Amino acid sequence: MSAEPRPEKPAKPARPAGRFRRMIERLSTSQEELHSAELQEDAEAAGCTRICDCDDRQIVKVTGTLRTVTLRPRAGVPALEAELFDGSGALDVVWLGRRSIVGIEPGRRMIASGRISLSHGRRVLFNPKYELRPLGQEQ
Repeated sequence: MSAEPRPEKPAKPARPAGRFRRMIERLSTSQEELHSAELQEDAEAAGCTRICDCDDRQIVKVTGTLRTVTLRPRAGVPALEAELFDGSGALDVVWLGRRSIVGIEPGRRMIASGRISLSHGRRVLFNPKYELRPLGQEQ
């Protein structure tokens, strides 16, 4: 009795990429997932590094939305700290010696560049070069 090889099952056809399919996917996706995907597309278009791909001591250019902005003194010196989220991850952006910066507020999009460091397991960007994205530039 010889064992004949079983015929392989045909691979499932790829999902149709029609308008109806995209509409169904968009309706079934949460707002946070949609926002994350939009931020990641924005990062690609701007030629920025995804935050999840940033390593310690690497010089990077990242973009995203500011989630939180707080005043948190470091070693007795005022420091404005914001969390930047790009859909793939988050990092802390810290301006030492600053109590506030006009335009740095939750919900604002920005591009920041500088050298990443790791502090307590989180990515941190100290005193970055930054560019605020114009309000109302939601695509």
